[in-house]
Amino acid sequence: MKRIYSIILGLLTIALLDGCVKNELPVFTDAVVEFDAAAWNANGAGLTYPILTRVAGYGRTANTSDPILSRINTGVKKFRINLVGQQLSTDTDVFVILGTGTTAQAEKHFRVKTSPVKIPAKSSFGEIEIEILNPGTASSTPVDLNLTISGGTNNIKVSENYKTIGLRISQL
Repeated sequence: MKRIYSIILGLLTIALLDGCVKNELPVFTDAVVEFDAAAWNANGAGLTYPILTRVAGYGRTANTSDPILSRINTGVKKFRINLVGQQLSTDTDVFVILGTGTTAQAEKHFRVKTSPVKIPAKSSFGEIEIEILNPGTASSTPVDLNLTISGGTNNIKVSENYKTIGLRISQL
Protein backbone atom coordinates (compact mmCIF):
# COMPACT_ATOMS: atom_id res chain seq x y z
CA MET A 1 0.00 0.00 0.00
CA LYS A 2 2.85 2.36 0.87
CA ARG A 3 4.27 1.69 -2.56
CA ILE A 4 1.00 2.65 -4.29
CA TYR A 5 0.82 5.87 -2.25
CA SER A 6 4.43 6.67 -3.15
CA ILE A 7 3.73 6.15 -6.85
CA ILE A 8 0.54 8.26 -6.72
CA LEU A 9 2.34 10.99 -4.74
CA GLY A 10 5.24 10.94 -7.24
CA LEU A 11 2.90 11.19 -10.25
CA LEU A 12 0.91 13.96 -8.57
CA THR A 13 4.13 15.89 -7.81
CA ILE A 14 5.29 15.55 -11.41
CA ALA A 15 1.90 16.70 -12.70
CA LEU A 16 1.84 19.73 -10.41
CA LEU A 17 5.44 20.80 -11.04
CA ASP A 18 5.26 20.36 -14.81
CA GLY A 19 3.94 23.70 -16.00
CA CYS A 20 2.00 24.22 -19.15
CA VAL A 21 3.12 27.76 -19.74
CA LYS A 22 2.85 28.73 -23.36
CA ASN A 23 5.99 30.41 -24.59
CA GLU A 24 5.14 32.73 -27.41
CA LEU A 25 8.28 32.87 -29.51
CA PRO A 26 8.89 36.22 -31.15
CA VAL A 27 8.61 36.13 -34.92
CA PHE A 28 10.46 38.70 -37.02
CA THR A 29 8.04 39.85 -39.72
CA ASP A 30 9.83 42.97 -40.99
CA ALA A 31 12.49 43.07 -43.67
CA VAL A 32 15.76 44.99 -43.40
CA VAL A 33 18.81 45.32 -45.61
CA GLU A 34 22.43 45.08 -44.49
CA PHE A 35 25.93 44.61 -45.86
CA ASP A 36 26.93 40.95 -45.63
CA ALA A 37 30.54 41.91 -44.85
CA ALA A 38 29.42 44.19 -41.99
CA ALA A 39 27.57 41.34 -40.32
CA TRP A 40 30.57 38.97 -40.43
CA ASN A 41 33.60 41.20 -39.81
CA ALA A 42 34.57 43.01 -36.62
CA ASN A 43 34.21 46.78 -36.40
CA GLY A 44 37.28 48.93 -36.82
CA ALA A 45 38.84 50.47 -33.71
CA GLY A 46 36.56 53.23 -32.48
CA LEU A 47 34.16 52.76 -35.42
CA THR A 48 30.66 51.33 -35.75
CA TYR A 49 31.52 49.48 -38.98
CA PRO A 50 34.29 47.22 -40.27
CA ILE A 51 37.22 48.47 -42.35
CA LEU A 52 38.08 45.82 -44.94
CA THR A 53 41.49 45.52 -46.59
CA ARG A 54 40.37 42.44 -48.52
CA VAL A 55 37.24 41.43 -50.41
CA ALA A 56 35.45 39.17 -47.93
CA GLY A 57 33.71 36.06 -49.24
CA TYR A 58 29.98 35.86 -48.75
CA GLY A 59 28.81 34.61 -45.38
CA ARG A 60 32.22 34.66 -43.68
CA THR A 61 34.98 36.89 -42.39
CA ALA A 62 37.76 38.15 -44.64
CA ASN A 63 40.93 36.05 -44.60
CA THR A 64 44.37 36.04 -46.22
CA SER A 65 43.23 34.06 -49.26
CA ASP A 66 40.79 36.83 -50.26
CA PRO A 67 41.79 39.42 -52.89
CA ILE A 68 43.49 42.48 -51.42
CA LEU A 69 42.11 45.97 -52.02
CA SER A 70 44.89 47.93 -53.68
CA ARG A 71 45.58 50.20 -56.63
CA ILE A 72 47.57 47.34 -58.20
CA ASN A 73 44.79 44.74 -57.79
CA THR A 74 42.33 46.69 -59.93
CA GLY A 75 39.02 45.50 -61.29
CA VAL A 76 35.46 44.98 -60.19
CA LYS A 77 34.92 43.81 -56.62
CA LYS A 78 31.49 42.61 -55.47
CA PHE A 79 29.95 43.12 -52.04
CA ARG A 80 26.69 41.42 -51.12
CA ILE A 81 23.70 43.17 -49.59
CA ASN A 82 21.41 40.89 -47.60
CA LEU A 83 17.65 41.19 -47.27
CA VAL A 84 16.98 39.87 -43.77
CA GLY A 85 13.45 38.77 -43.03
CA GLN A 86 10.57 37.94 -45.30
CA GLN A 87 11.33 37.98 -49.03
CA LEU A 88 9.36 40.53 -50.98
CA SER A 89 7.09 39.87 -53.96
CA THR A 90 8.52 42.77 -56.02
CA ASP A 91 12.03 43.94 -56.90
CA THR A 92 13.63 46.20 -54.33
CA ASP A 93 16.16 48.90 -55.15
CA VAL A 94 18.67 49.63 -52.39
CA PHE A 95 20.46 52.98 -52.39
CA VAL A 96 24.11 53.10 -51.33
CA ILE A 97 25.86 56.41 -50.68
CA LEU A 98 29.38 57.45 -49.74
CA GLY A 99 29.71 57.48 -45.98
CA THR A 100 31.50 59.96 -43.78
CA GLY A 101 35.26 59.59 -43.63
CA THR A 102 35.62 58.69 -47.31
CA THR A 103 38.99 59.87 -48.63
CA ALA A 104 38.89 57.98 -51.94
CA GLN A 105 37.93 60.04 -54.99
CA ALA A 106 35.34 58.86 -57.49
CA GLU A 107 36.75 58.18 -60.98
CA LYS A 108 40.29 58.34 -59.55
CA HIS A 109 40.35 55.55 -56.96
CA PHE A 110 37.02 53.83 -57.58
CA ARG A 111 33.93 53.69 -59.76
CA VAL A 112 30.51 52.43 -58.68
CA LYS A 113 29.26 49.97 -61.31
CA THR A 114 25.80 49.15 -59.91
CA SER A 115 23.61 51.86 -58.50
CA PRO A 116 21.03 51.35 -57.16
CA VAL A 117 21.52 47.75 -56.07
CA LYS A 118 18.60 45.55 -57.13
CA ILE A 119 17.35 42.72 -54.93
CA PRO A 120 15.09 40.67 -57.20
CA ALA A 121 11.62 39.60 -56.12
CA LYS A 122 11.60 36.43 -53.99
CA SER A 123 15.32 36.79 -53.32
CA SER A 124 17.40 37.67 -50.27
CA PHE A 125 20.52 39.04 -51.94
CA GLY A 126 21.81 41.81 -54.18
CA GLU A 127 25.34 42.88 -55.10
CA ILE A 128 27.04 46.22 -55.35
CA GLU A 129 29.96 46.26 -57.77
CA ILE A 130 32.84 48.63 -57.11
CA GLU A 131 35.62 48.99 -59.65
CA ILE A 132 38.99 49.69 -58.04
CA LEU A 133 41.06 52.02 -60.22
CA ASN A 134 44.79 52.69 -60.36
CA PRO A 135 45.42 56.44 -60.05
CA GLY A 136 48.97 55.86 -61.25
CA THR A 137 50.74 57.40 -58.28
CA ALA A 138 52.05 55.24 -55.45
CA SER A 139 51.56 56.57 -51.94
CA SER A 140 52.16 55.17 -48.47
CA THR A 141 48.77 56.55 -47.37
CA PRO A 142 45.80 54.31 -48.18
CA VAL A 143 42.44 55.80 -49.15
CA ASP A 144 39.16 54.86 -47.51
CA LEU A 145 35.90 54.25 -49.32
CA ASN A 146 33.00 54.06 -46.87
CA LEU A 147 29.71 52.79 -48.27
CA THR A 148 26.43 53.28 -46.40
CA ILE A 149 22.99 51.92 -47.23
CA SER A 150 20.63 54.88 -47.07
CA GLY A 151 17.31 53.20 -47.83
CA GLY A 152 15.38 51.60 -50.62
CA THR A 153 12.10 51.08 -52.37
CA ASN A 154 9.16 49.12 -50.90
CA ASN A 155 9.62 51.03 -47.61
CA ILE A 156 12.53 48.74 -46.82
CA LYS A 157 14.25 49.44 -43.52
CA VAL A 158 18.01 49.60 -43.04
CA SER A 159 19.77 47.62 -40.32
CA GLU A 160 21.38 50.25 -38.11
CA ASN A 161 24.17 47.92 -36.99
CA TYR A 162 25.22 46.66 -40.42
CA LYS A 163 24.49 49.50 -42.82
CA THR A 164 28.11 50.61 -43.45
CA ILE A 165 31.33 49.01 -44.61
CA GLY A 166 34.68 50.67 -45.06
CA LEU A 167 37.09 49.67 -47.80
CA ARG A 168 40.74 50.60 -47.25
CA ILE A 169 42.45 50.71 -50.65
CA SER A 170 46.24 50.44 -50.46
CA GLN A 171 48.10 52.91 -52.70
CA LEU A 172 51.50 51.14 -52.52
